Amino acid sequence: MKQSALVIITLFLASFLRGQGSFLQGNVTFTSSRNVYVKFSSTADIKINDTLFIRKESALIPALLVTNKSSTSCVCSKLGGLDFKVNDEITARVPVKETRKEEPVLPEADVPAANPEQKALQEEEKSTSRIKDKQKIRARIAVASYSSIFNGGERHRMRYSFNFQGNNINNSKFSTDNYIVFRHTLGEWANVQENINDALKVYSLSAKYQFNDKNSITLGRKINPKMASVGAIDGLQYEGSFSKSLSYGVIAGSRPNFTDYRFDPSLFQAGGFIGYSKTGEKLNTQMTLGLLDQFNGGFTDRRFFYFQSNTDVAKNLNLFSSMELDTYQKVNGEVSSKPQLTNLFVSARYRFSKKLNATLSYDTRKNIIYYESYKSFIDQLIENESRQGLRLNVSYHPWKLITFGVNGSMRFQQTTVSNFKNLNCFANVNRIPGIKANLSLNANILRTGFVNSNIYSARLSKDFFKGKLNMETYYRYVQYKYSSEYQTQQNVAGGSVSFNITKKESLFLYAEKTFTGGSNDFLLFNTKLMHRF
Repeated sequence: MKQSALVIITLFLASFLRGQGSFLQGNVTFTSSRNVYVKFSSTADIKINDTLFIRKESALIPALLVTNKSSTSCVCSKLGGLDFKVNDEITARVPVKETRKEEPVLPEADVPAANPEQKALQEEEKSTSRIKDKQKIRARIAVASYSSIFNGGERHRMRYSFNFQGNNINNSKFSTDNYIVFRHTLGEWANVQENINDALKVYSLSAKYQFNDKNSITLGRKINPKMASVGAIDGLQYEGSFSKSLSYGVIAGSRPNFTDYRFDPSLFQAGGFIGYSKTGEKLNTQMTLGLLDQFNGGFTDRRFFYFQSNTDVAKNLNLFSSMELDTYQKVNGEVSSKPQLTNLFVSARYRFSKKLNATLSYDTRKNIIYYESYKSFIDQLIENESRQGLRLNVSYHPWKLITFGVNGSMRFQQTTVSNFKNLNCFANVNRIPGIKANLSLNANILRTGFVNSNIYSARLSKDFFKGKLNMETYYRYVQYKYSSEYQTQQNVAGGSVSFNITKKESLFLYAEKTFTGGSNDFLLFNTKLMHRF
């Protein structure tokens, strides 16, 4: 009863309290070494120095700081050690006011639109010349708990994280980037003592020295944005440029251990890349070609070429592709030198008008392995099953406050158990008249060789006190049918509260109750307290 009451209270608070504010959704269009570029339908209600957010477990997590903007795009710097990819969803909190004096915005040509690689580099060069070697430090620490309460027991996980990003420390040419996490389960400290690396995760720990505008060297653990699919590199990375359009880089180090992400010198790797970028009135293009040799125990394990291309073919058409071509593989002791195309991803995005756009993509990349994940079983199932294959996304924005969308994906293979079909439909309504809240409706249908699922959900969120407090409530109805003919149904209700206590402190609360109609009901309750420096 106490568990159910906790959820019900959260839902009622989120549904009926009233205040000022709403949300505006955008997408990442390009990332560079210093900036992240986000595209919105309009930035009229977004101010310079505003904080943008990502959603994790129904909570809004501060992720980006707006440093510049045009009428539809924002140039942002990262808050902490988060990594971003093209098309990642970004949320802006937009306060509702009766009258507002708008800030002047840059002309559209001055801030990049979709995938503006060359313009991004030019923007960074301008920024560097204006405030050369000026110190800029961002840091945050967070303490979070993740509790599961179920029939016959309970489980409580703790997570402590530290992010520190220092650019031009003490106005010098030195910079550093760190993201470190320690997590454990209460009552299971023996597991931590047995292997500290299972609890301690160092996702980024690096120092960078910028010789000049064209040359830099990085030492430590760092993901190179120009070879992001390679993952984290433990070692030395050097980057330089021959001209404004031609750059190059060299890496030498090792890969993190596959099992627990610890430093592992036996997994040595070395290679390099060259990059080309050019901008014009009708054509913007960026290409990266790299070669990497990966070792295991002193012997070559894999050798492959890496290629990435990002081109604005026309004003409304963008083409993106990335692929890896293996020229040497050693699997289970067997060596193969036959060229093999692996990890292929291609996409074409076309904007028919301001109201209608579509993206078609094909993906054969391997599924991501998470060293830590707090996603629900429902979200993991959909992500794992629908990542590879052919995908079509269509978004329609007929009116100012309403957006409709359809995502369809499929995969066909000789082994029918690996086939899948997925259809996702959604409708978003911003600033519902009368309550000024945001409503999202979603339906997801998944068909695979071993499980079929139907998921229907509704989500309502609202800002209060000029964006300082956000409350959200949601409901999901889930149907599963496994190949063994076993069927089950779930009703999932949840809610979250995020509160900016001060400009530096934030508190997040999240509760979710799953009703199965039997003794398998369970409750999730998460908390997080974050302090920014």
